[in-house]
Amino acid sequence: MTMSMMEIEKALKQLRLSGVRATLETRIVESQAANLSFLETFSLILQDELDRRHSRLLERRYQGSCLSERVSLDDFDWGYNPKIPKRTCFELHTLKFLREGDNAVLIGPPGTGKSHVAKAIAYAAVRQGYRVLYAEADELLGQLVEAEGAERRKVFVAALEADLLVLDDLFLARRIGPEAADQLQALVHKRYKHRRSMLITSNRIVSDWEKYLGDAALTTTILDRLMHRAVLGEFAGRSYRLKEAAGRLARRVHTG
Repeated sequence: MTMSMMEIEKALKQLRLSGVRATLETRIVESQAANLSFLETFSLILQDELDRRHSRLLERRYQGSCLSERVSLDDFDWGYNPKIPKRTCFELHTLKFLREGDNAVLIGPPGTGKSHVAKAIAYAAVRQGYRVLYAEADELLGQLVEAEGAERRKVFVAALEADLLVLDDLFLARRIGPEAADQLQALVHKRYKHRRSMLITSNRIVSDWEKYLGDAALTTTILDRLMHRAVLGEFAGRSYRLKEAAGRLARRVHTG
């Protein structure tokens, strides 16, 4: 017995085939107009469902990553700061370091593009199906210090189990407290043990980290595991944020 379109719609809803529901009528018209075979039409309908599911899965991964924007390396003005390690950035963007369980550390002055590159790499990982967690380093460590019991464990496990953990602007607030330093050491140690990648950005050169952690032995422990298998990108040059601020000021003066 042939089903009516209303009955087909109801069945597709019950089967949760939203991709088929969204394009079925269009595919029927296309099939009739182009005289497509059943197999050709059915293949197109299946692809619509696969595309819809992929899109929804990508959106869930993106929301779960805590990234606030979708950026890419194509958005970056590479000509402004010729000293930026462009080759290293694009190598990291291939995600080879992530597939091999290595780390990445981007060091350099404020405004030179470290966060943009880190977010672009994180978003590339999201699109490739990896579980990503992006966090401002001070904020995540603060949560781990302030939370208690089950809530602290929940935050720590989320940071531990992500395929890629991005800690942006480590030591932005200069020295971090002993508890936060302990939480950082625990994260680095456990992720190293499980070969799960971290991407850290910081304005502070690695040789100064002991000053901001306040403990020589703990610093050695963190760097030993973090840098054992790591790609180091050293940024230099002028601040993009100052460039943009100067541009806005110039436009206001010109229009005023």
